[in-house]
Amino acid sequence: QVQVVESGGGLVQAGGSLRLSCAVSGSAFAIGDIGWYRQAPGTQRGLVATISDGDSRNYVDSVKGRFTISRDNAKNTVFLQMNSLKREDTAVYYCLAAVKIKSWTSWIGYWGQGTQVTVSS
Repeated sequence: QVQVVESGGGLVQAGGSLRLSCAVSGSAFAIGDIGWYRQAPGTQRGLVATISDGDSRNYVDSVKGRFTISRDNAKNTVFLQMNSLKREDTAVYYCLAAVKIKSWTSWIGYWGQGTQVTVSS
C-alpha cells in the first residue's frame, strides 16, 4: 500500500512564500519521477513542476524563477518552495508519484489528496 500525502498549504499574502511537502510512504521497490500539479476552481489540473529520481527538474513557464522543486530520497519526500506568490497561484496543489511496487512491475502513478494554497492581495 502506497500513500502520498501533501502538506504545507495555507493562506499567504501576495509576494509571500510557502513550502509544500509531498511524502511517499508504504511498500515500494522504487520511487521515480514526482510532480506537483495544481487545480484552481473551474479549471483543469495542470503541471507545475517535476523532478526525476536523478534530480532532473522541469517547471511550467509561469513559475520559473519563483518555484523550486527538490527531493530528499532518504525520506521519500519532495518539496516545492514557492516564492513571490501571486493571486493566480491560488489552487489546490497535488503531488503525483511514480512508484514501482516490485522490480518487475510497471510504474504506477499515485496521487495525494491535495493541499490548498490561497494567495490574497
